Amino acid sequence: MSTLRNKTYLKWIVPVLIAAVIKWFSRYPAAVEQYYSNGIYPVISRILRFLFGWVPFSVGDILYLVIGVWLLVTVYRAIRAIWQRRVDGQWLFRSGMRVILVWLWIYIIFNLFWGLNYNRLGIAHQAGVQVAPYTTEELDSLVSKLVFRLDSLQPLSLAERDPLKHKRTLFKNAFNAYKEPRSNAMFLKYGGRSVKPSLYSYLGNYLGFTGYYNPLTGEAQVNTTVPVFQQPNTTCHEIGHQLGYAKENEANMAGYLTASQSHSAAFRYSAFFDLFEYAIRDLYQRDSVRARVHWNNLSAPVKGDIEELNAFIQRHQGYLEPLIRKMYAQFLRANNQPKGMMSYNQVVGLVIAFEKAKLGKTKAAETTARP
Repeated sequence: MSTLRNKTYLKWIVPVLIAAVIKWFSRYPAAVEQYYSNGIYPVISRILRFLFGWVPFSVGDILYLVIGVWLLVTVYRAIRAIWQRRVDGQWLFRSGMRVILVWLWIYIIFNLFWGLNYNRLGIAHQAGVQVAPYTTEELDSLVSKLVFRLDSLQPLSLAERDPLKHKRTLFKNAFNAYKEPRSNAMFLKYGGRSVKPSLYSYLGNYLGFTGYYNPLTGEAQVNTTVPVFQQPNTTCHEIGHQLGYAKENEANMAGYLTASQSHSAAFRYSAFFDLFEYAIRDLYQRDSVRARVHWNNLSAPVKGDIEELNAFIQRHQGYLEPLIRKMYAQFLRANNQPKGMMSYNQVVGLVIAFEKAKLGKTKAAETTARP
């Protein structure tokens, strides 16, 4: 009897203590950055990519299916117990305790495998960049530059679009983009490939996702049924998650820094296209007149791509998408992203900060070079 009681206590004491230590540790971003994000996590992620990267399909998607079936069976059993009137105080207590214990272990595994990255100092700290509120003029300048780049790159990107419809080509080009040197982000190094097409791509069109990361298997999944010009930046974004940039604005920044400096015109176009969507929306809220001027300056082919993307989204409007978005927004807020779904849009502030830092370095170098 004493042994059984000790086992019961141990079953609870161990996860409660581990969860408490994780929660305490997460309150110190500098320690998380040093010891987890740049210490333990890279080892864990490389091991996971080594274990599952060679498998041609997404092991994580199969795991999600198994978990989904288990949840359905559990709910069915609970409903059947209620229907058969087998539910009493003891049953409710035992079931409640099981649920709490399961959630404790989910919290522990999620954070140890990846989730602690939500609490790191992040990509701006690594680059030595100060992120501050930006002015409407700075935003307007960014949108103007993006319009020029999109108009220039759109014709060049067309020749590469058909090859990118082959998943191997898409993923290989994304790996190559992460190998290319970046003077302002030397820390973006990727090793151990593990990017897969999502098994739920068609379902994802109705739920509103273009990619996701599985922290249990270290795989990045990409929805390869969306318009092809969107896929390169999405792939680089998901690799950013693999590298430990858990926050959506930081994964966006990792993807942007990589894709925008790729040798591939299609990748550069994809990066600027995605950023333009965020920036023009932000500018429209601040100054709709300026936003309309920039929209009118876009070339017809770029407008055609935007219309194609909007038409794709309209065709796949699902009844569950608003609910999924609300649930995911709550998940983001619970993980140190108080803006919810607008966290993605915060990449605009990061880009402006990086551009200002780059300009400052250039001016400093010019001043030093003067006799």
